[in-house]
Amino acid sequence: MERIRFCSKCNTYTLEKTCKKCGSQTEINAPQKYSKDETVAYYRRKIKKESFDKHESN
Repeated sequence: MERIRFCSKCNTYTLEKTCKKCGSQTEINAPQKYSKDETVAYYRRKIKKESFDKHESN
């Protein structure tokens, strides 16, 4: 399962191992607590959708 990653150089979240903005290495971020205003909701939904699609194709 993929993990949400964080670039400490430009303070952005991503799923990639290298930041698309600055090219530096990203680090795995601690699990986020759920909140209506959460900043990583897009990535959480993307991981869930990819996981669902993967199981359906099998």
